[in-house]
Amino acid sequence: MDSETRKYDVPRSETGTIRHQARSSGRSVNGTSLEFFGPRSGPVDILLFASIHGDETDTTVVLSHALREVGEGGLHNPVVLCANPDGAVNGTRCNARGVDLNRNLPTANWSPDPVLYRGHGQQRQEIVLGTGSRASSEPETRALVELVDRLRPRSVVSLHAPLACVEDPQEKPLARWIANEVELPLVPDVGYVTPGSFGTWCAEQGINIVTWELPSEPLADLIASHAPVLRRLITGDYPPEVC
Repeated sequence: MDSETRKYDVPRSETGTIRHQARSSGRSVNGTSLEFFGPRSGPVDILLFASIHGDETDTTVVLSHALREVGEGGLHNPVVLCANPDGAVNGTRCNARGVDLNRNLPTANWSPDPVLYRGHGQQRQEIVLGTGSRASSEPETRALVELVDRLRPRSVVSLHAPLACVEDPQEKPLARWIANEVELPLVPDVGYVTPGSFGTWCAEQGINIVTWELPSEPLADLIASHAPVLRRLITGDYPPEVC
């Protein structure tokens, strides 16, 4: 990390709150502000976001930790800490209307058929989730699409859990760099079809998309191994060939 980047460091004792101004991109079904931090317009190198699935809140905590370590003037790339705040509050994968937001994007392969989520780990259970009455039926989906249109990112990094991999069908430099830094396998797909997903929508828009799946580990370990790399992405401290 060079001296230009280190000047944006925040002392650990002062990382209890986020120093950066939150901007609203819309409101959720339950009226929660859908917030992002960083530039209000583009183009930008990378947009980072977490918790499009409300039951993957470790992604929000790790991304928040990285953001809180960035001082004034260091926020190079925009951050969405939680794309599904109602789901996160309720502890559900879906939003407040029972829709899996990551199957609600306006893609060519969007389907009205419900999806069966089987979960992960030892206590797997089948849960039926809706995909919306139509593509982009949900305010959270529309807000995210409009934010991408406004910020015009060259790449998007979407944080998920707990598959422990970095997914990029084209294996571009950004994905390779992230996978190398966090020592996770780089894979072309996660092994199942995802109609109406954010990744599919980005691909159709010609936007480079990296899905970063955190492993199933204690939160302290995730912060130690993944937050420093996220911080580098937020501050722009990465090799020029990455973007």
